[in-house]
Amino acid sequence: MDYKFDYTAVTSHAWDLFVGCLLTLQLSAAAIVFSLVLAIGPAMLLQSRPNSLAAVPIKVFVEMVRNTPFLVQIFILFFGLPTIGIRLSPNVAAILALTVNGCAYAIEIIRGGLESINKGQFEAGFALGLSRFKVFRYIILKPALRAIYPSLTSQFIFLMLTSSIASSITANELTHVAAQIEATTFRSFEVYFTVAALYLVMSILLSAIANVVYRTTLTYPNR
Repeated sequence: MDYKFDYTAVTSHAWDLFVGCLLTLQLSAAAIVFSLVLAIGPAMLLQSRPNSLAAVPIKVFVEMVRNTPFLVQIFILFFGLPTIGIRLSPNVAAILALTVNGCAYAIEIIRGGLESINKGQFEAGFALGLSRFKVFRYIILKPALRAIYPSLTSQFIFLMLTSSIASSITANELTHVAAQIEATTFRSFEVYFTVAALYLVMSILLSAIANVVYRTTLTYPNR
């Protein structure tokens, strides 16, 4: 093999790659927060009234998102919406697509967590005269969150990795920055190997932060 590795292209663009990492984390963080907030209400409705008419559009939404490629979803938002007069910037389209995708999975994860809670706890809360919202907030939320936390963390790390597809619509994130560097230096292996390592570091970092949050806020004896 005559190929000679040369990481000059990487070291000379180290700052650009660092900025790309920050942009990836910003896109991912926005999508994670929005998807989590938007998923709570539908998950509660699916858990409490799974056969109601209001649950039908939620189930349709979840199945549509979970059974279609993310690349197609982001293309619909970025290339499809302008045909009906809605034009989004690449970054906004990326955040919206990641939010929609993450929300569908979060709904199912949260619903599963709520269903794992003993119905006696719901009944005890209602017997005390608490509203449905207060029962959820004071009695159900923490044990449910503890049950779903590992799945939710894995899903959000997967969402961060999925953000690399946003480079297909030129959203400013790490893979897009890497493609620009590769296009000018032609050091494909060195650039993308470094990018793979950076995604690995970000995943490990997010996992470590999630573990710290879990130990400091969600650990208490099981009853």
